[in-house]
Amino acid sequence: MSETPSYTVGIDVGSTTTKGVVLSTDGMIITKRIRATGSSASDAAQDVFQIMTQESGLPLLDTITISTGYGRRQVDFAEKFLTEITCHCVGIHHLNPSIRLVIDIGGQDSKVIRVNEHGKPSDFELNDKCSAGTGRFLEVMAGVLGVTIDMLGSIALESNNPSTISSTCTVFAESEVVGHIGSGESASDIAAGIHQSMASKVGTLARRVGLVSPVALTGGVALNQAFQHHLAADIGSDLWIPEHPQFTGALGAAVIAQSKL
Repeated sequence: MSETPSYTVGIDVGSTTTKGVVLSTDGMIITKRIRATGSSASDAAQDVFQIMTQESGLPLLDTITISTGYGRRQVDFAEKFLTEITCHCVGIHHLNPSIRLVIDIGGQDSKVIRVNEHGKPSDFELNDKCSAGTGRFLEVMAGVLGVTIDMLGSIALESNNPSTISSTCTVFAESEVVGHIGSGESASDIAAGIHQSMASKVGTLARRVGLVSPVALTGGVALNQAFQHHLAADIGSDLWIPEHPQFTGALGAAVIAQSKL
C-alpha cells in the first residue's frame, strides 16, 4: 500500500501571473514558483507545476492539487477549483490568524475581503471593471512618465507634494498626468499623485466592506513601498504584508488541499 503524500499543491492562475506553492503537512512551503500567465492559462499552470516538481524532487502528480484564480478551470490536473476569495482568506489566516481585512491588488483587479476568526470570508468587494485600482493602472502611468514600474514607486517616495489626480478612470487619469508633465511638475510629484490616486480608489473599496484592523495587503503591488505608504494613510491603518505577498492565493489553495489528504 502506498504512503499518503505529506505535501499538497496550490495553483493560482491570475490574469497577469500564475503562482504555485508546494506545502508540507506541517505548514511549511517546500517550494514556490511564479511566471507570467501569457496567452495560455493552461500552459502557464503546467509549466509552474513541472518546475516545482523538478525543484522539489517530489512526485507531485501523486498528491492533491487545488487551483484558484480567474483561470482555475484551465488547470486540468487539479482535483478541485476554488474562488480566489476563499483561497486568499485561508492563505492569509494560515500566515497571520489575527488579520481581519485583506486588500489584494492584482494585475487586472483588486479585492477587499473581510476575514472572520475562522479564516473564512464574511464580506467582500471587487473592482474588476476598471483598471484604476490595479497593477495595470501603475503600468500605464509608468509608461506615460517613461519609467519602469519599479522606478515609478521609487521616485514617488521622493515627493513631498503629490500632484492632484482626480479621475477614477485610467484613460482620464492618463490625460491628467500628461497635463502635469506639460505644466512642468516634477516626475516624483506626479508619481506620488498616481499612487495617492490609486490608494484612494482602493480605500473607497475597503470602506464599503468596512475597515477593521489588522489589515493585510497582498498581491504584487504590495511590494511597492509608495503604494503601501499612501494606502496606509488613506485608510488610517498600518498594513501587515506577507514576506511573499503574491503567493497568498496559491498558499490558501494548498492549505485547503491538506484537509483532503
